[in-house]
Amino acid sequence: MNHNCQYIGVHPENPQKRLLDQVVEILNNQGVIAYPTESGYALGCLFDNKKGAERIRAIRQLPDQHPLAIMCDSLSKLSEYAKVGNVQFRFLKNHLPGAYTFLLPASREVPKRLQAPKKKYIGLRVSPNKVANELLSLIDQPLLTASCSLPGEDFPLTDAWAVQESIGHALDAILDGGYCGFEPTTIIDFSDDEPVLIRQGQGVFEQ
Repeated sequence: MNHNCQYIGVHPENPQKRLLDQVVEILNNQGVIAYPTESGYALGCLFDNKKGAERIRAIRQLPDQHPLAIMCDSLSKLSEYAKVGNVQFRFLKNHLPGAYTFLLPASREVPKRLQAPKKKYIGLRVSPNKVANELLSLIDQPLLTASCSLPGEDFPLTDAWAVQESIGHALDAILDGGYCGFEPTTIIDFSDDEPVLIRQGQGVFEQ
């Protein structure tokens, strides 16, 4: 895609569908976007966009094997990409949408290149952010995603203009849904029946 990055601002609570449709079109054309989540802006491309995944890793300066998370708009969508047992399902149902990244065993839908090397798991998110969810409801597959932080920085960018200034040249679109909090998601490894806390973030974790 050409590199004049489109800057598309929407209402944070009631994002306008015609504007989201423009973002969908860019994603369908193999685009890479920045979009708002509950924990800062994130980079995203369609699940089957192999080149897009490479571009996201390049922007973040992540190693080739670094697994990207999968952002879904619902728990039912999520269970197409992960093996979710009864214990996991009950826990996820109570915590999603929320500020969590769950590491779950990848289903057969997930190509090897997206799984964590040697571990066969994948990180999954369902964001409480209204703009992210409305966007996801308009596409028939999830987004591959990584937080939109600059190489060497711990926290993601929280404003769309900051994304544009720093990495706009590397993106096809920036979806501005207003200021996002910066506190990262809580990462929970749920590859077994017991949830294990990997990183404490915004999401409350109680056993």
